[in-house]
Amino acid sequence: MVITTATSHSSSDFLDSTFASRYVTEPLPKFKMPARSIPKDAAYQIINDELMLDGNPRLNLASFVTTWMEEECDKLIMASINKNYVDMDEYPVTTELQNRCVNMIAHLFNAPVGETETAIGVGTVGSSEAIMLAGLAFKRKWQQKRKAEGKPYDKPNIVTGANVQVCWEKFARYFEVELKEVKLREGYYVMDPVKAVDMVDENTICVAAILGSTLTGEFEDVKLLNELLDKKNKETGWDTPIHVDAASGGFIAPFLYPDLEWDFRLPLVKSINVSGHKYGLVYAGVGWVVWRTKDELPDELIFHINYLGSDQPTFTLNFSKGSSQIIAQYYQFIRLGFEGYRDIMKNCRDNASLLRKGLEETGKFEIVSKEIGVPLVAFSLKDTSKYTVFNISDNLRRFGWIVPAYTMAPDAEHVAVLRVVVREDFNRSLAERLVSDIDKVIKELDGLLSQATTKATNVTATVDETGDKLFKKKKTAMESHEEIAMYWKKLADRIKTSGVC
Repeated sequence: MVITTATSHSSSDFLDSTFASRYVTEPLPKFKMPARSIPKDAAYQIINDELMLDGNPRLNLASFVTTWMEEECDKLIMASINKNYVDMDEYPVTTELQNRCVNMIAHLFNAPVGETETAIGVGTVGSSEAIMLAGLAFKRKWQQKRKAEGKPYDKPNIVTGANVQVCWEKFARYFEVELKEVKLREGYYVMDPVKAVDMVDENTICVAAILGSTLTGEFEDVKLLNELLDKKNKETGWDTPIHVDAASGGFIAPFLYPDLEWDFRLPLVKSINVSGHKYGLVYAGVGWVVWRTKDELPDELIFHINYLGSDQPTFTLNFSKGSSQIIAQYYQFIRLGFEGYRDIMKNCRDNASLLRKGLEETGKFEIVSKEIGVPLVAFSLKDTSKYTVFNISDNLRRFGWIVPAYTMAPDAEHVAVLRVVVREDFNRSLAERLVSDIDKVIKELDGLLSQATTKATNVTATVDETGDKLFKKKKTAMESHEEIAMYWKKLADRIKTSGVC
């Protein structure tokens, strides 16, 4: 005889679905940590669903930061994501990879080091940290010299263009250095070397030149700056140096413009920073700073620690950081080599030229970026009386595109532009589609303008001040255009931002 027993099960024992659970109906914690745990699949699904509302990184044309890497590199990144870079004694190979990267970058920038000589530099979390470190080295060297000469050393300043990235303003404010900015002007959106050298005085710790302006991608004339500053140094007895902020252009100029003199070939260039996570082709989180020689980095800024297992020198603003991006940078260097980087940068330049041509053919835009520089296209509207670049930027989001609109730096704030950064993963097909979508937006805005004009010119009733009689009065064409322009400008003011990536 077979004996059977019936076991009672709740339906929930067999139904394992996040969407059938209570977790999708309960409010998510926003201010305090929840008291109880939830299943891992529920936590994943909830967060993943919210992240769907983020923009598509590859369609984010505002950013210079890399948004695509090969699958093999992704595997290396995930395999090393639990390594703390600062533990050099525990992860000596990772440290060695960083040193190799520094050597390769120094040679790329023509540093005066031998074929097998170790270069002076360090990996950072980005160019912002790299600039802070370079700035501190300049400040400390200037202070040391002023002390030795018995001169005041409490009022250091740095000369830059008004087009510098905000990290330079942070450096000046955080480390108490006066920031002397060369103002821009319409049609000239980078630092004027002549004006920059005029602003230099005995308290200037360095002049910062930008190889690839955030606003327009243009390379500043570092060679002319070097010549003018060298002349002034000889006349005054000063030795004011140059730092090159090559965050965007450092991995472009050596491959596309090898004859352009901007780096350590110029004697006054003492340090250079570059972003590995921009055209270094690595995901966000890695930058580099290299010095001309060891003499340019004061020893007193280097700390030595031994509580991780051995004596370790460190010159960083933070302590712990991941190893993944350092490893990814080395992967790109040996995977692509000079040839691969050159081919990628050429493709970026060609696609930027295609985009530039497509925008010019619309007849609506003035291109303000230069063809030599970072592969991007910055463009303004020829006629801003009807709608603005901010309206275009806002409407492009309906197609998935993130194209920033912003005003130029002082004294060119009256110029507003759109900017498209052409990265490795922005191909010809996407460039053609973007031009098509911009054209659609323009036609839609023109259509709205036509409708608004028709409505505004309709006959309206007006009360005569001399009596109660109503009479018909038409608005003039000028009044109608002014009314429409005011509407668009009010709309633009609500969505306008001055920040750029």
